[in-house]
Amino acid sequence: LLWSPEKPTLIDAELELWIGNECVDRVHSYTALRSVNISHGDFLLNGRPYYLRLVLDQGYWPESFMTAPNEDALRKDIELVKAMGFNGVRKHQKIESPNFLFWADRLGLLVWEEMPSAYRFTHDGVERLMREWTEVIDRDYSHPCIVTWVPFNESWGVPDLNEMDSHRSCIQAFYHLTKTLDPTRPVIGNDGWESASTDIIGIHDYDNHPGRLIERYGPHFSVKDILSRRIPAGRMPIVKGYQHDDQPIMLTEFGGIAFTGENRSGASKDWGYGKSHSAREFKRQFWGLVSAVHRLKLFRGFCYTQFTDTFQEANGLLYADRTPKIPIQEIWGITCSQIDEERLFRDEPEN
Repeated sequence: LLWSPEKPTLIDAELELWIGNECVDRVHSYTALRSVNISHGDFLLNGRPYYLRLVLDQGYWPESFMTAPNEDALRKDIELVKAMGFNGVRKHQKIESPNFLFWADRLGLLVWEEMPSAYRFTHDGVERLMREWTEVIDRDYSHPCIVTWVPFNESWGVPDLNEMDSHRSCIQAFYHLTKTLDPTRPVIGNDGWESASTDIIGIHDYDNHPGRLIERYGPHFSVKDILSRRIPAGRMPIVKGYQHDDQPIMLTEFGGIAFTGENRSGASKDWGYGKSHSAREFKRQFWGLVSAVHRLKLFRGFCYTQFTDTFQEANGLLYADRTPKIPIQEIWGITCSQIDEERLFRDEPEN
């Protein structure tokens, strides 16, 4: 009966309101049985360690921007994510439609729900953010697909966490508010770097050299060493005075390789954290990075950037129209570490 991405069991539910001997109202819905916990450095789903394979999803469509063109588009996005081997999405800077969450519940996809960020730190901004974040949790609390709340990303809106007590207090307040409203799910106070209060330490690292990732996060360094030095973005993984307390560590943004397509226009104005000039090169870079992350036992999961191209960002695994840049079965094999280098490239010419 337990719900999971592999077996998304839902239970039909019916609520009735009776006054005396008369039923005056009836609501049909669904629920699910599943638990999410953090224990001894692991992310637990239904009491067992569960490795997260997430993809960053900004939820844009070229014809309708932030609103899905139709209901079917939401379902198809989830089907594509699962077909590529991912078991979840990190909805980035967007509170997605409840219809998306419905299909994630039904089809089996984990969701990290992330609040859009304020531009700068102000009293009015904090008040509005707190009110809106409370409304988000109240609206989406009952969806079994949601397994993590993320109120802040990369110190956006709280840029001076190491210098300003008010900024650190803001992160801590949102963490504790979220845990108060929903004690059943992990909370990432500030994803990416400069963690102050968190159940998961998320690290963002867009180094496109697999060997450097292995060197930076490999077993030859202790967790204390890794968390006490700056990541490539120039930020510390945790703020001054905050200690690692056996939280799981995940690489929650990496990759970001741009590939515009060999027969598509606009290459000069498209952006990514690195560039590929052919489908073969794109596939090799994607394979190299994901394979390296799978080898790093420090990480209890990852989030690859990103699902689709988004405006100038040409670093999706799919084009904006949802066409795969390389065969989707090969993306699945790389994501799930189910295909080796020889098999992946043996039938392809060098150019």
